[in-house]
Amino acid sequence: MRIDVHQHLWTAPFVEALRARSTPPRLVGWTLHLEGEPEYQVAPHDHEIERRLRLNRADGVDLALLSLSSPLGIEFLPAAEAAPLLDAYHQDNPGLPSDPGRLGGFGMWAAACVTQPDPDALGKLLDAGCVGLQLPATALADRAGYERCGPLLRVLEEWDRPLFVHPGAAPPHGDVPPWWPAVVDYVQQMHAACFAFAAYGRPAHPALKVCFAMLAGLAPVHRERVQARGGPQGAGGGVGDPGVWFETSSYGEVAIRAVSAAMRPGASGEAPREAERIVLGSDRPYAAPVKLPDEDGAERATRDLFGSWLRSGRSGRRSG
Repeated sequence: MRIDVHQHLWTAPFVEALRARSTPPRLVGWTLHLEGEPEYQVAPHDHEIERRLRLNRADGVDLALLSLSSPLGIEFLPAAEAAPLLDAYHQDNPGLPSDPGRLGGFGMWAAACVTQPDPDALGKLLDAGCVGLQLPATALADRAGYERCGPLLRVLEEWDRPLFVHPGAAPPHGDVPPWWPAVVDYVQQMHAACFAFAAYGRPAHPALKVCFAMLAGLAPVHRERVQARGGPQGAGGGVGDPGVWFETSSYGEVAIRAVSAAMRPGASGEAPREAERIVLGSDRPYAAPVKLPDEDGAERATRDLFGSWLRSGRSGRRSG
């Protein structure tokens, strides 16, 4: 099964919840207003379920995992403001098997408020069929972030479900080109989050599975600098941590091969089975799924990442 672990699809309830707001994040018609980015014109057809299924089938994607758009900044809103948006995101989402309109081609990452974490609510979402939890990289950039999100991460450990780390909201800028947040801010966030996990996340959560979007901003490629500068030995950039995976959104063969090479134990030779931790992620509708250099290895890595969820029949029940 070819799984794309990273797509976005906005349902009607979610669109209406964004339109109901008077401050960012908000939609005015189909114009998206965010604090740290220029206005963005959302294409309505990008969020049509049937069209998305046709595109996925054409790209050989059997299952796409849908996630909240963390650059919107919803997770960092006060709990009372975040709740209607999070409820709308989870409502009628085709990734939940309990949804009677579900067409079979989607799974779903849960989302959660980080200003007032609710581990009980997360458990209910996992029980409803969510594959795991997505959090913004900006929520997991330091020790304080891991302490704040700890109750949520412990639920994932108990359920043997993965955490998906996605870029968060960009900081406000002055005069920068429209591409700046995605090319600069998001990459920096992912790089920092990967090393923060090595420093703070893994010691606190030894059983947690983590998948970083965007190849973690190419953090694994910095292995040599980590070693030269006294960084975490063996786990720098997730290289030596068998509980860390990387998805490929926004990158192609050059970057994927570079990260794969950085995960090998030596300068040459094939990567061992445990180093096969690169999985397909596209970020659709913002990019299309790419052909990976090692599709078989990616499929094995995906099965390892989502083993508990797949064994449960994608129903949400805990597997033994």
